Amino acid sequence: MADRSVVARPSAGAVARDFLALTKPKIISLLLVTAAGGMFLAAQGVPSLTQLAMVWLGGALASGGANAVNHFLDRDIDRDMRRTQGRPVAGERVAPHYALAFGIALNVAAFALLATLVNWLAAGLTLGASLFYVFVYTLWLKRTTPNNIVIGGAAGAVPPMVGWAAVTGGLDLPAVYLFAIVFFWTPPHFWALSLLIQTDYERAGVPMLPVVASRRQTGLHILLYAIALVGLTLMFGLLPQVGWIYLAAAAALGAPFIGLAWRLWRRDARGRAKATYLYSLAYLALLFVAVMVDSVVAPA
Repeated sequence: MADRSVVARPSAGAVARDFLALTKPKIISLLLVTAAGGMFLAAQGVPSLTQLAMVWLGGALASGGANAVNHFLDRDIDRDMRRTQGRPVAGERVAPHYALAFGIALNVAAFALLATLVNWLAAGLTLGASLFYVFVYTLWLKRTTPNNIVIGGAAGAVPPMVGWAAVTGGLDLPAVYLFAIVFFWTPPHFWALSLLIQTDYERAGVPMLPVVASRRQTGLHILLYAIALVGLTLMFGLLPQVGWIYLAAAAALGAPFIGLAWRLWRRDARGRAKATYLYSLAYLALLFVAVMVDSVVAPA
């Protein structure tokens, strides 16, 4: 008798979870915090909640769409890395062309929403960040140079500028500072993660810094960037738009970051790399929360 076995189709819930996973929601949440920081600072207080919701929705759609396209483009190396081989496209639960179409559709929706309900500058900056992430970082830099995250990190630094542009309709020095803060934060954050999953990158042939340089050299780069980052955050505190609450928070948050980076450079250990990576996540979120609190409690 012929085998009548049927492969079970995934449930609607499982499919929905896979498509949600394509957007990398954990990454999106941090980007939305930085966008809100830009809006609070520009408004020198609590911005329009409707406008905040539109910026968050547009930003989430655009970032999620870019991440979905990233799943499509990186499916080959994702299969080679233990950390990523279970992703929806790499794990063959979502067809590549569906992930690509989903990502494009989300970015089209994001641009339309922001251009219609916020302003053209915010929409253009958001679309530009997505295109930069896909074409400059994912397609070019990631596989060709250890400076991939240094340059490619510019895409993730755009949300605070979007937030500022949403409120003011333009770009000013404080928005540039916020961009620079996220830009300088990205390399030490990502290099600490790279130290944790170095063998994955080696297996996939991705030239992250620990793969092409020694771990000690990577630790030194993390330390130098952490020092530069904290110095930049303190300089930002001297602008008239920023008050003492932010400046105190920048100093209090920055000192442990430099301390962790120093310890990691002095003696490489997995525990120290993990501590630096995890702290870097909390550091950026809390720094932008400080921007928001400062804007409300002690506006310039």
